[in-house]
Formats: sequence, structure tokens, C-alpha cells
Amino acid sequence: MGQPIKPEISRSRWRGFYKLGGVAALVIAALLIGEIVVYAVLPRASTALEHFTIFRDNWLAGLLTFDLLGMIAYLLFVPLAIALYVALRRTGDAVMAIGTVLFFIGIAAFFATNTAFSILSLSQQYAAATTDAERAVFLAAGQTMLTLFNENAFLVSYVIVSAAWVMISSVMLKSSIFNRITAYAGILAGAAGIVAVVLEHASATQAVLIFSISFYFAAIVFLFVWVVLAGLRLYHLGSNCTAGL
Repeated sequence: MGQPIKPEISRSRWRGFYKLGGVAALVIAALLIGEIVVYAVLPRASTALEHFTIFRDNWLAGLLTFDLLGMIAYLLFVPLAIALYVALRRTGDAVMAIGTVLFFIGIAAFFATNTAFSILSLSQQYAAATTDAERAVFLAAGQTMLTLFNENAFLVSYVIVSAAWVMISSVMLKSSIFNRITAYAGILAGAAGIVAVVLEHASATQAVLIFSISFYFAAIVFLFVWVVLAGLRLYHLGSNCTAGL
């Protein structure tokens, strides 16, 4: 029969992954700041033609307006979510499993309906078109892709991942590994995100829209606090591996 695995050996197996999750979290925090800068600096476009113009002038700026930084952040959330699951699974295995699966579903929904690169391709074809009829076809296709992005890519995925943040952070409240500030920041980030989406689509009035934007901003602030504190803690676990995980 094989030798039993010693606890310290088992814990050390996760050392590198905790560090990876911690570094990923800190990079996500930087990307969140970048998203605020993008929203403040880059022009807002509402029609396919306006987006085509942005892509023509600067393809990178065009992709940034379609949440390129968010795409990168979602990819980095994968090692972070797994590291959090490993760290918290003994505190709330079922809730962590559901929350982690929900998060991956949210990521899949975002990438499945994010049309950034499709619109980039259409903008290039529009620029190369030689007749008004061809340009009209590409504009119509671009407007369809834009509608798909606005209605699905952000709305569905954001609600799902916000719910996942709430679930994962609720387990943090019961854990001795993460402090309560980290847990409450995650809960508030998820709750604010869900409220923002509900408000944005509950009414078309300008006042409600502005109110929903304030909740989006609050969600980003709380999420920034959450990923920084969680990331630092995970990195510390990776450096020490003394938490008995």
C-alpha cells in the first residue's frame, strides 16, 4: 500500500496556485481602474457607423469600447475563482461549488455574446466596400451585432457573476481565512451590480439611468476592494501555506 499523504505536503501542492490567484486578483484590480479610464476618456458610440468610425481611426480604442479590459479580467478571474474555491471549500463546499460554477457560466455567456471582434471585422469590410449597397449590408450587420452585445453580453453575464460574488463572499463571512471587510466588499459588489442592471432596464427615464450608473460605479469600487484584499490574502497563503487547507 502507498504511503499516506502528509497534510503539509497536501497543502504545499496549492502554494503556487494561491500565488497565481493572488497575482491575478491584483491585475484585475488594475484592469478595473483601466475600465474607468476607458469610460471617461474614449468617446461613447451608439450606432454601428459610429463604432465603425472608431475602429477605423484606432482598432484598439474600438475594442476597448467593447470591454476588451473586461475580457482580460474575466480570463484572470478563472484562476482566482478556483483558488478561492480551494481556500473556502471546507467552510462551505456546496455554496462554493455553486458559486464557482455560476461564475464560469457567466464568463461563458459573456464571451459567447461579446461581438467586439465581429464588429471589428465588419468595420474593415465596410471600409473596403465600394458600393452603397455593400456598405448598407455591413451597417445592418453591425447594428445587429451591436444590439446583441448591448442586450446580452453585459446584462446576462454581469447578473450571473454578481450573484456568484455574493455567494462566494457569503462563505468568506464564515471563514477564518478572509476578514469580514473582504467578505462584505464582495457581497456589496455583487448586490450593487444586480441592482444596477435592474434599475437600468426597469425604466427608460434619464433620472433612473443616472441612478443605475451610480450603482455600477459603486459595484466597481467594492469589487476593487474585494479583489485587492482577496488577492493579497491568497498570495500570503501561497507564501506560507499555514492555514491548514
